[in-house]
Amino acid sequence: MFTPSGRTVAATAGAPGVAAREAVALVADGTGETVSVEAGSASPYDRWLLCVPDPDSAPPRMLQETAAALSHCQEAAARRRSAERRAADGLGALHSGTGAPADGPEGLGGAPAQARYALTSARTTAPDASLLADATALTSLDALLTGVPAEVRAAYGRTVLGPLLESDRTATAVLLSTLETFLACDGSWARTVKALHLHVNTVHYRMQRIEHFTGRDLSLLSDRLDLWAALLCR
Repeated sequence: MFTPSGRTVAATAGAPGVAAREAVALVADGTGETVSVEAGSASPYDRWLLCVPDPDSAPPRMLQETAAALSHCQEAAARRRSAERRAADGLGALHSGTGAPADGPEGLGGAPAQARYALTSARTTAPDASLLADATALTSLDALLTGVPAEVRAAYGRTVLGPLLESDRTATAVLLSTLETFLACDGSWARTVKALHLHVNTVHYRMQRIEHFTGRDLSLLSDRLDLWAALLCR
Protein backbone atom coordinates (compact mmCIF):
# COMPACT_ATOMS: atom_id res chain seq x y z
CA MET A 1 0.00 0.00 0.00
CA PHE A 2 1.20 3.51 -0.81
CA THR A 3 0.61 6.80 1.00
CA PRO A 4 -0.30 9.95 -1.02
CA SER A 5 3.38 10.88 -1.19
CA GLY A 6 4.37 7.46 -2.49
CA ARG A 7 5.68 5.97 0.73
CA THR A 8 5.28 2.20 1.05
CA VAL A 9 3.28 1.07 4.08
CA ALA A 10 3.26 -2.62 4.96
CA ALA A 11 2.63 -4.89 7.94
CA THR A 12 4.98 -7.67 8.88
CA ALA A 13 3.05 -10.91 8.38
CA GLY A 14 4.50 -12.55 11.47
CA ALA A 15 4.24 -9.54 13.79
CA PRO A 16 2.55 -10.54 17.08
CA GLY A 17 -0.59 -8.73 18.20
CA VAL A 18 -0.65 -6.41 21.20
CA ALA A 19 -2.93 -7.31 24.10
CA ALA A 20 -5.73 -4.79 24.81
CA ARG A 21 -4.36 -3.97 28.28
CA GLU A 22 -0.89 -3.32 26.86
CA ALA A 23 -2.29 -1.20 24.04
CA VAL A 24 -4.26 0.99 26.46
CA ALA A 25 -1.21 1.42 28.68
CA LEU A 26 0.91 2.32 25.65
CA VAL A 27 -1.45 5.09 24.59
CA ALA A 28 -2.07 6.31 28.14
CA ASP A 29 1.65 6.54 28.84
CA GLY A 30 1.83 9.79 26.87
CA THR A 31 5.51 9.51 26.04
CA GLY A 32 5.04 8.42 22.42
CA GLU A 33 3.30 9.92 19.43
CA THR A 34 -0.35 8.94 18.93
CA VAL A 35 -2.40 9.79 15.85
CA SER A 36 -6.12 9.08 15.47
CA VAL A 37 -7.15 7.17 12.35
CA GLU A 38 -10.26 8.94 11.05
CA ALA A 39 -12.81 6.69 9.31
CA GLY A 40 -16.30 8.08 8.81
CA SER A 41 -18.07 4.76 8.29
CA ALA A 42 -16.51 3.08 11.33
CA SER A 43 -18.36 2.99 14.65
CA PRO A 44 -16.83 4.53 17.82
CA TYR A 45 -16.16 0.99 19.04
CA ASP A 46 -13.94 0.36 15.99
CA ARG A 47 -11.75 3.44 16.43
CA TRP A 48 -8.11 2.92 15.43
CA LEU A 49 -5.09 4.71 16.86
CA LEU A 50 -1.60 4.79 15.35
CA CYS A 51 0.93 4.88 18.18
CA VAL A 52 4.71 5.16 17.88
CA PRO A 53 6.44 4.72 21.29
CA ASP A 54 9.51 6.64 20.12
CA PRO A 55 8.36 9.96 18.60
CA ASP A 56 11.80 10.55 17.09
CA SER A 57 11.73 7.33 15.06
CA ALA A 58 9.40 8.76 12.39
CA PRO A 59 8.70 12.32 11.20
CA PRO A 60 5.20 13.69 11.93
CA ARG A 61 4.44 13.95 8.20
CA MET A 62 5.01 10.23 7.80
CA LEU A 63 2.71 9.42 10.73
CA GLN A 64 -0.08 11.52 9.22
CA GLU A 65 0.32 9.81 5.84
CA THR A 66 0.34 6.38 7.44
CA ALA A 67 -2.80 7.22 9.43
CA ALA A 68 -4.51 8.33 6.22
CA ALA A 69 -3.58 5.04 4.53
CA LEU A 70 -4.91 3.08 7.51
CA SER A 71 -8.11 5.10 7.28
CA HIS A 72 -8.68 3.72 3.77
CA CYS A 73 -8.08 0.20 5.12
CA GLN A 74 -10.61 0.71 7.89
CA GLU A 75 -13.17 2.16 5.48
CA ALA A 76 -12.74 -0.89 3.24
CA ALA A 77 -13.13 -3.24 6.21
CA ALA A 78 -16.32 -1.42 7.30
CA ARG A 79 -17.74 -1.75 3.78
CA ARG A 80 -16.98 -5.48 3.79
CA ARG A 81 -18.74 -5.96 7.12
CA SER A 82 -21.74 -4.00 5.85
CA ALA A 83 -21.91 -6.16 2.73
CA GLU A 84 -21.64 -9.30 4.85
CA ARG A 85 -24.49 -8.14 7.08
CA ARG A 86 -26.69 -7.44 4.04
CA ALA A 87 -25.89 -10.87 2.65
CA ALA A 88 -26.63 -12.48 6.01
CA ASP A 89 -30.05 -10.81 6.17
CA GLY A 90 -31.19 -13.25 3.55
CA LEU A 91 -30.20 -16.15 5.80
CA GLY A 92 -32.65 -15.34 8.59
CA ALA A 93 -32.75 -13.38 11.83
CA LEU A 94 -29.46 -12.11 13.24
CA HIS A 95 -29.07 -11.14 16.87
CA SER A 96 -26.27 -9.28 18.60
CA GLY A 97 -25.67 -7.49 21.88
CA THR A 98 -23.45 -4.71 23.19
CA GLY A 99 -22.52 -3.52 26.66
CA ALA A 100 -21.55 -0.20 28.18
CA PRO A 101 -18.23 1.28 26.99
CA ALA A 102 -15.40 0.38 29.36
CA ASP A 103 -13.94 3.35 31.26
CA GLY A 104 -10.53 1.71 31.35
CA PRO A 105 -8.69 -1.61 31.36
CA GLU A 106 -10.39 -2.65 34.62
CA GLY A 107 -13.79 -2.47 32.93
CA LEU A 108 -12.92 -4.71 30.00
CA GLY A 109 -13.61 -7.90 31.96
CA GLY A 110 -17.32 -7.11 32.40
CA ALA A 111 -17.93 -5.97 28.82
CA PRO A 112 -18.31 -9.50 27.34
CA ALA A 113 -20.77 -10.49 30.10
CA GLN A 114 -22.92 -7.44 29.34
CA ALA A 115 -22.82 -8.16 25.62
CA ARG A 116 -23.83 -11.81 26.15
CA TYR A 117 -26.75 -10.73 28.37
CA ALA A 118 -27.88 -8.23 25.73
CA LEU A 119 -27.58 -10.95 23.07
CA THR A 120 -29.96 -13.18 25.03
CA SER A 121 -32.33 -10.22 25.35
CA ALA A 122 -32.27 -9.68 21.57
CA ARG A 123 -33.07 -13.35 20.93
CA THR A 124 -35.94 -13.26 23.41
CA THR A 125 -37.40 -9.96 22.25
CA ALA A 126 -37.31 -10.64 18.49
CA PRO A 127 -36.82 -14.38 17.85
CA ASP A 128 -37.88 -14.07 14.21
CA ALA A 129 -36.29 -10.73 13.32
CA SER A 130 -32.80 -9.28 13.38
CA LEU A 131 -32.11 -7.11 16.43
CA LEU A 132 -29.19 -5.39 18.12
CA ALA A 133 -29.71 -5.05 21.89
CA ASP A 134 -27.71 -2.78 24.18
CA ALA A 135 -27.34 -3.76 27.84
CA THR A 136 -27.56 -0.08 28.85
CA ALA A 137 -31.03 0.14 27.26
CA LEU A 138 -32.52 -2.55 29.55
CA THR A 139 -34.00 0.05 31.89
CA SER A 140 -37.22 -1.66 33.02
CA LEU A 141 -37.92 -4.92 34.85
CA ASP A 142 -39.66 -6.30 31.77
CA ALA A 143 -36.67 -5.49 29.56
CA LEU A 144 -34.15 -6.73 32.12
CA LEU A 145 -35.83 -10.12 32.38
CA THR A 146 -35.52 -10.68 28.63
CA GLY A 147 -31.80 -11.26 29.18
CA VAL A 148 -32.44 -14.12 31.62
CA PRO A 149 -32.30 -17.56 29.92
CA ALA A 150 -35.74 -18.91 29.04
CA GLU A 151 -35.29 -21.98 31.23
CA VAL A 152 -34.49 -19.83 34.27
CA ARG A 153 -37.49 -17.55 33.65
CA ALA A 154 -39.80 -20.54 33.31
CA ALA A 155 -38.49 -22.12 36.51
CA TYR A 156 -38.91 -18.86 38.43
CA GLY A 157 -42.47 -18.41 37.17
CA ARG A 158 -43.45 -21.97 38.13
CA THR A 159 -41.87 -21.67 41.57
CA VAL A 160 -43.42 -18.34 42.51
CA LEU A 161 -46.88 -18.70 40.94
CA GLY A 162 -47.27 -22.40 41.65
CA PRO A 163 -50.88 -23.62 41.31
CA LEU A 164 -51.96 -20.36 39.68
CA LEU A 165 -50.36 -21.56 36.44
CA GLU A 166 -52.74 -24.50 36.21
CA SER A 167 -54.79 -22.65 33.63
CA ASP A 168 -56.84 -25.75 32.79
CA ARG A 169 -58.65 -25.20 36.07
CA THR A 170 -61.17 -22.38 35.80
CA ALA A 171 -60.82 -21.32 39.44
CA THR A 172 -57.04 -20.83 39.31
CA ALA A 173 -57.27 -19.14 35.91
CA VAL A 174 -59.62 -16.58 37.44
CA LEU A 175 -57.21 -15.99 40.31
CA LEU A 176 -54.30 -15.49 37.93
CA SER A 177 -56.29 -12.96 35.90
CA THR A 178 -57.29 -11.14 39.08
CA LEU A 179 -53.66 -10.97 40.23
CA GLU A 180 -52.59 -9.52 36.87
CA THR A 181 -55.28 -6.85 37.09
CA PHE A 182 -54.48 -6.01 40.70
CA LEU A 183 -50.78 -5.50 39.98
CA ALA A 184 -51.50 -3.63 36.74
CA CYS A 185 -53.64 -1.26 38.84
CA ASP A 186 -50.64 -0.63 41.12
CA GLY A 187 -52.26 -2.54 43.97
CA SER A 188 -55.26 -0.21 44.13
CA TRP A 189 -58.34 -2.03 45.40
CA ALA A 190 -60.71 0.61 44.04
CA ARG A 191 -59.21 0.51 40.52
CA THR A 192 -59.12 -3.30 40.55
CA VAL A 193 -62.79 -3.51 41.55
CA LYS A 194 -63.69 -1.07 38.80
CA ALA A 195 -61.61 -2.87 36.16
CA LEU A 196 -63.06 -6.30 37.01
CA HIS A 197 -66.64 -5.04 37.61
CA LEU A 198 -66.77 -6.99 40.87
CA HIS A 199 -67.77 -6.31 44.46
CA VAL A 200 -64.86 -5.36 46.69
CA ASN A 201 -65.49 -8.37 48.93
CA THR A 202 -65.09 -10.70 45.95
CA VAL A 203 -61.75 -9.13 45.06
CA HIS A 204 -60.59 -9.39 48.69
CA TYR A 205 -61.55 -13.07 48.76
CA ARG A 206 -59.62 -13.76 45.57
CA MET A 207 -56.57 -11.94 46.90
CA GLN A 208 -56.66 -14.10 50.03
CA ARG A 209 -56.75 -17.23 47.87
CA ILE A 210 -53.78 -15.95 45.84
CA GLU A 211 -51.81 -15.34 49.04
CA HIS A 212 -52.71 -18.85 50.20
CA PHE A 213 -51.49 -20.52 46.99
CA THR A 214 -48.32 -18.45 46.59
CA GLY A 215 -47.34 -17.87 50.22
CA ARG A 216 -46.91 -14.15 49.46
CA ASP A 217 -48.28 -11.11 51.27
CA LEU A 218 -49.81 -8.71 48.76
CA SER A 219 -49.55 -5.84 51.22
CA LEU A 220 -45.74 -6.00 50.89
CA LEU A 221 -44.06 -4.27 47.97
CA SER A 222 -41.31 -6.91 47.82
CA ASP A 223 -43.84 -9.73 47.42
CA ARG A 224 -45.78 -7.75 44.81
CA LEU A 225 -42.56 -7.29 42.83
CA ASP A 226 -41.80 -11.01 43.08
CA LEU A 227 -45.24 -11.88 41.72
CA TRP A 228 -45.02 -9.24 38.98
CA ALA A 229 -41.66 -10.58 37.87
CA ALA A 230 -43.09 -14.11 37.85
CA LEU A 231 -45.96 -12.98 35.62
CA LEU A 232 -43.46 -11.38 33.21
CA CYS A 233 -41.42 -14.61 33.19
CA ARG A 234 -44.27 -16.76 31.89
